[in-house]
Parts: sequence; structure tokens; C-alpha cells
Amino acid sequence: MGARATDSGDLILVEPAGPGSQVAVVTINRPDALNALTRSMMISLASAFQRLDADDGVAAVVLAGRGRAFCSGADLQAAEEIFKGDVNDPAADTVKQMELCRKPIVGAVAGFAVTAGFEIALACDIIVAGRSAKFLDTHAKFGIFPSWGLSQKLSRLIGPNRAREVSLACMPITAEMGEKWGLVNHIVDDSQVLTKAIEVAEAITRNNRNLVLLYKSVINDGLQLDMAHARVLEKVWTYKLHGA
Repeated sequence: MGARATDSGDLILVEPAGPGSQVAVVTINRPDALNALTRSMMISLASAFQRLDADDGVAAVVLAGRGRAFCSGADLQAAEEIFKGDVNDPAADTVKQMELCRKPIVGAVAGFAVTAGFEIALACDIIVAGRSAKFLDTHAKFGIFPSWGLSQKLSRLIGPNRAREVSLACMPITAEMGEKWGLVNHIVDDSQVLTKAIEVAEAITRNNRNLVLLYKSVINDGLQLDMAHARVLEKVWTYKLHGA
């Protein structure tokens, strides 16, 4: 896997974490606009995760933003272009493609993750946050209804009462709050966010790849079920892999 840009030129970058690494680093590279997403960037980001899912040389993915923000959300100056598209089009649905990606995704969040950027962070399997990180939902402020899962995922992660305040009052979640509430796995200095995220991803690559992919799938699928049915799901796979 060599370094390459996507169809959005150099705005979405995909490159290996290092020589011979099985970790791919995807970078949202529009720092002058705080990594705000245009429709073409959303399509390119979705396409990048499709390709990485199919790439046998990649065992884990790190998603980062260049500059002072992880992602400040959709570019409101290009809102007409973004929202005139088919919201059910999987090719343009970054979060859907992240959810379909079998490889573990580690989010490297420094600075703001706002609205669509927050939803992209929620689609990561593990989050490493810089001390400056702030997760902010501004859907209610701008009168735009969420379509990438924020209204449902956040309450399941941090609890419904906290999620209501975050979304209805547009209250930011700091890195410290996120760690306390179970949203953030690690807090490090901003300068160390990418390094720590790659370290976590590299640790994943040292384990049995087939089991890692299946384990991620079963954890995520089980979250859609009640505990009794989730336990059945685990038993089914135990029997498939180790039964007579």
C-alpha cells in the first residue's frame, strides 16, 4: 500500500503508517477549512474505506484530521451540493462505509469533531483524543436532522440524559468528559494523538487477523441485540469455530 490521494485530490489522503506497516492512515487534509467536508470529500472518504476493507495488506485503519481540527463537519458553504444528493446513496455515505469496513478503525481526534465530524468519530471502533479535543453536535442549532446515526449512537454510549443535553443544548464534550463517559479510550497531548492511535492499531495487527475481524463483527452485531440474543450469537460462532 503506497501513499495515495483519493478522487478529491489531496483532501483525503491514504498512506501506510510506516514501511511494511499493516496500518493504513486516512487523513482529512483540509486544515484551512478546519477539515470541513464537501460532498466530493465525503464520497472520497467512503471510497477509501471501501478500498481499505478489500485490501489484504491492511489489518487496521487510523483516521485523523490535519491541523487544528479533526473535522468541523459538513462545509455549510457547500450545503446545497451536499444535501441535494441522495442521503441513501451508500457511495456517498462515509459512516455507512466505515461501519461496513471489517478492519478496526482507530480515531485520532485532536481539536474539534463537530456534527458530521462527531458522527465520523462515533463510527470509529476506538478513539484516541488530544487534550484539546471537543465533540460537538450542532444539528439543533442549524436545524439539520442527523443522518449518520448520532441521535441513536450517542445515547447508547454515554447514556440518554447526557446525550439529550449534548444534542439539544449543543453542549461540547471535552476529552476528559469523553473518557469519563466511555466515549474516549485514551487522552494524550495533541502532538501525540496520531502516534498513540498508530500504536493502538499496530497492537491490533499483531493478533490473529481472522479472529480480530470476527471479534469486531460479533461485538458490533451484538450491540444491536438484547443480551440473551447477543449471547446466542457468541455461542453460534463458538460452535462454528470450535465445535465438533
